[in-house]
Amino acid sequence: MSRRSVLRALGAVAAAGGMFATTSVPGSARRDWKPVADAVREEYLWAWRQYVERALGADHIKPISGGRGDFFVEGHSVGLSLVEAVDTLWLMEADAEVARAVQWIVDDLDFDIDAPFQVFETNIRMVGGLAAAYHCTGDQRLLERAKDVADRLLPAFTQSPTGLPYRYVNLATGAVSDPETNIVEIGTYIAEFGVLSQWTGDNRYYDLAKRAMRVAYDKRTELGLLPHDINAETGQWRNRQATIGPPGDSYYEYLWDGYRLFGDPELKQWYDTLTDAILSKQAERHDGLLWFPQVDAFTGEVLSREQSVLAGFYAGLLAESGHVVEGRAYHDAFNLVQDRFGVIPTFVDYSTMTATRVDNALRPEFADSALMLWSATGDEVFRERAHTHFENMVATSKTTYGFASLTDVTAKPPSQEDTCPGYWWSEQMKYYWLLFSDTPRLDYRDNYLSTEANLLRGARR
Repeated sequence: MSRRSVLRALGAVAAAGGMFATTSVPGSARRDWKPVADAVREEYLWAWRQYVERALGADHIKPISGGRGDFFVEGHSVGLSLVEAVDTLWLMEADAEVARAVQWIVDDLDFDIDAPFQVFETNIRMVGGLAAAYHCTGDQRLLERAKDVADRLLPAFTQSPTGLPYRYVNLATGAVSDPETNIVEIGTYIAEFGVLSQWTGDNRYYDLAKRAMRVAYDKRTELGLLPHDINAETGQWRNRQATIGPPGDSYYEYLWDGYRLFGDPELKQWYDTLTDAILSKQAERHDGLLWFPQVDAFTGEVLSREQSVLAGFYAGLLAESGHVVEGRAYHDAFNLVQDRFGVIPTFVDYSTMTATRVDNALRPEFADSALMLWSATGDEVFRERAHTHFENMVATSKTTYGFASLTDVTAKPPSQEDTCPGYWWSEQMKYYWLLFSDTPRLDYRDNYLSTEANLLRGARR
């Protein structure tokens, strides 16, 4: 099936109607996006007010009941949603709310917690969120907080015999635990740690992050692929499966990002080598659409044709790194899923186009790659697709005190869960805003968003 045929198929789905918005007739005609940007900002600030009134300082607000939730450790909230929100609020020019959030961080955020925190999640969310808040506001106290939590994560690297970080570290004692890890959790640090090295002059952060990436890269198979599970103490692979979805996704993303941010040619070489292998050994066409099945990293045998909604980020990464044709084709495939289900299920078997896991935790990856592809091509079709994504999220997830994850996107109406993940505050609402607002606070020519959409380059103060 040609791409034009795919677009005709999408138009047919749109004509069928239903409760969801659909992408009607993709094209390149420019429209006035300001009303959409205004709607995005209005929904975000409404949800923020609910959080401030009912859950300020909690990791999560429970959007149905209005309660509070912890993310990292039960009983030890660290203001995750607030930290994730600061740079989005700043980009939306909600300066009074930025000041409120910064004051809470300065007065109340304390990382001296005698409990194990997941190193990967703490880095991308807390180090990254605080670093982005510093980048946007210039408030030195935020950089000090970012450095404080990053320093508490370092034993996970320095106590490892291989340089691959342990999964958990006690923020108060530095005790490490759980060497059974994966390439995402050992390889998603170079952006956050790298800017800390730039801003503080301490190269330890960058060097430790890059060393871990090198260990995994050097263990690639003869096919040039990486299995995703690895032992941090032995450096041995724990499985045979290669995937561009979780838990493999952001390892590849951060190879490219490390090159983009810091101009490290070695990281680009590693990225190019692995991407060439992925495109030649993993990519396949099914009914004319481009997909990336899970394969045996040693033989290339296809192990599964399930595709995670999180893998949707890869369309944007491909486009950003010069593989625009492949990135666009992969986004076309996910767009067909969006038009079929309204909200993309967590897992789809693309060989049958059936949902194999029907929940969706407010996943942002489709909007992420729409932003990257729009930035790379200027084609308005990607704004249209993201607009559909936004409208369907509001239609299905908005509830009493915020936006809720969905337990079943195939139910009519989709059923909700009393959770709103912290990344909602940092990711898709920021992607929508940047797509539709043309905000003067972003340098659209030279910027960088992390895997958590933390703005680490490109803020215009």
